[in-house]
Amino acid sequence: MLSLIGIGTGNPEHLTLAAMREINAADLILIPRKGKAKADLAILRETLCRDVLTNPKTRIVSFDMPVRDAADPDYLRGVEDWHDAIAAVWMREIAEHLPEGGRVALLVWGDPALYDSTLRIAARLLPPERIRSIPGIMSINALTAAHTIALNEIGAAFMVTTGRHLREKGWPDGVDTLVILLDGECSFTHIDPEGVQIYWGAYVGMPEQILRAGALSDMADEIIHTRAKARKQHGWIMDIYLLRRTIMPHGGKAAP
Repeated sequence: MLSLIGIGTGNPEHLTLAAMREINAADLILIPRKGKAKADLAILRETLCRDVLTNPKTRIVSFDMPVRDAADPDYLRGVEDWHDAIAAVWMREIAEHLPEGGRVALLVWGDPALYDSTLRIAARLLPPERIRSIPGIMSINALTAAHTIALNEIGAAFMVTTGRHLREKGWPDGVDTLVILLDGECSFTHIDPEGVQIYWGAYVGMPEQILRAGALSDMADEIIHTRAKARKQHGWIMDIYLLRRTIMPHGGKAAP
């Protein structure tokens, strides 16, 4: 049995009772290492386990994550090859540390179902009935809670998308609220800032949390500078932002 456990931002207070129960039910917990620059992420997972583990028989094993070939011009093919490589590493570690079988767990930032490939990788190894997905607090929830805002306007739709899509396709028609994830290039600089509010957060829910909010025209440069400084300081960054139009491109106001 393979359990993929959503851990929110890594804050122990974000763990559900189901997540804590699943961690303690595991015979083996696999912790990925992603190089020196992201060593803090592995340490956070290990610390989280030690904070909630009461089962003395549970083993914690770290492994080196394969690196995706960013030079591959075929993005989807490169990702598929990368996932194959990760699945092979999981199999190797499980065979070595749990040769007679048992319960294996991996801790997933946020929720396994949102912009995370752990479920797709797990499907390479086991049938669905032997995979458990434990929901966790998503970064979207953490962001809106930190800024004390509602995710959607009354009766209105919103869209969750990526920085790549915002850069390449622009603001989609029919929605006034966008939530942007996986954006290492500050893609909000590619849209017309008129009438747009931004609610940005980095390390949301963690002790290092940084929040910025205001008119996009006023906040863009400050967020770019703050983001670069934080990434340099920590060696990595997890950030997310919400964009909301208060003035439509044709000059009208967004629906309340």
